[in-house]
Amino acid sequence: MIAENKLIDQDRITKAVEEIIAAIGENPGREGLVNTPSRIAELYAEVFSGLDQDPREILAVGFEEEEHEEMVVLKDIPFYSMCEHHFLPFHGLAHVGYIPAGRLVGISKLARVVEVLARRPQLQERLTGEIADTIMEALNARGVGVVIEAEHLCMTMRGIRKPGSRLVTSANRGIFRSYPATRAEFFSILGMADTSRG
Repeated sequence: MIAENKLIDQDRITKAVEEIIAAIGENPGREGLVNTPSRIAELYAEVFSGLDQDPREILAVGFEEEEHEEMVVLKDIPFYSMCEHHFLPFHGLAHVGYIPAGRLVGISKLARVVEVLARRPQLQERLTGEIADTIMEALNARGVGVVIEAEHLCMTMRGIRKPGSRLVTSANRGIFRSYPATRAEFFSILGMADTSRG
């Protein structure tokens, strides 16, 4: 569980939500809404708790003595994030693979990196790259591959309204980018086709 962001001003959020409720023509003092502003403030403190955390610190503890140099893949990591364009959620699964250069980390650490970076106002495309870059740099890995599949409520509940549509993004670093066979192995483990070139 990620700690709430202590830098978030919950009182300010509460007042802002009261204004929003009034601005849409509702009564912020109505029984069903009277505690909604403070509930949303608490929600935002949790949802954006990754803003004051450095995901590289999660990967600081590893197993230096291990000589494993084969691909390590953690599939189907559930995540929830908030689209920065509409402040509506997007959620789905992240898949992370890396090839160590003599240093391994516990698999729960990979999931925590996803969690910390997802708990910020995000774009899926940026989130995918940030996860790859964090693991690549913190572990000095030979290569990293990340694939995210997510449904965006800003597309399913408003706008074009296409429920079930999923955006798929990928980021490849190191030998995942430079060696097609390595990238193909990663996508094969995920049960996906590698559609990238070069």
